[in-house]
Amino acid sequence: MTDFAPRPGAAPVPRMLLAQTALETRMLLRNGEQLLLTVVIPTVLLVLFSTVDVVAVDGPGKRVDFLAPGLLALAVMSTAFTGQAIATGFERRYGVLKRLGATPLPRWALLTAKTGCVLVTEALQVALLTAIALALGWAPHGNPFAVIALLVLGTAAFSGLGLLMAGTLRAEATLAAANLVFVLLLLAGGVVIPLGKFPSAVQPVLELLPIAALSDGLRSVLQLGTGIPWSDLGVLAVWSVLGLAAAARFFRWE
Repeated sequence: MTDFAPRPGAAPVPRMLLAQTALETRMLLRNGEQLLLTVVIPTVLLVLFSTVDVVAVDGPGKRVDFLAPGLLALAVMSTAFTGQAIATGFERRYGVLKRLGATPLPRWALLTAKTGCVLVTEALQVALLTAIALALGWAPHGNPFAVIALLVLGTAAFSGLGLLMAGTLRAEATLAAANLVFVLLLLAGGVVIPLGKFPSAVQPVLELLPIAALSDGLRSVLQLGTGIPWSDLGVLAVWSVLGLAAAARFFRWE
């Protein structure tokens, strides 16, 4: 009987999951377009709007006190929704997902690895944006656990929507739609322009958007120092459940 060393067979799932997460992260960090979307754009907007009086902001403190929470929300959206939707859409088109689905790595572990990649990237984004905002005079305060809850639910909401788009539309349509949604939510989601600047008739609708709930919740905690923003967490929780459930139901691997 032949004795193979090392013993052939699939690696344990946790090891495969860790390896796939590391691979997804390296691929993202090597992608210039993804870095532009996830790192450069939020950073430029933070520096530009904090130092130049382009738009009027609400609330006490400096301009950066209003802008920093909104751009943290934008960073989550750019990574969990726009970047993930585009990357996954083209992986699906080129058959990468189909081939990975035939490996010992379970499909749920592949999607979990993509989520892990998103979380690693977001941690880098938050660290970078926080350092820049602090250098610009940002003085955050509030409950850190509320901030973490908002970021986690925001990530879940945008991940579900991004995977739903990538798993149902053609890659080219996903590319166009994801970038269009990114621009629209940047302008109408309370990121740099306060929702109070919009007509009163549309404000209740805009407040139900996931980006508006995330930016408003972060701003309530970090700028105003309020307690846990339950209404914003509730909106994000609903989007998370609906988005992830729809992605699980309608995602097509081919």
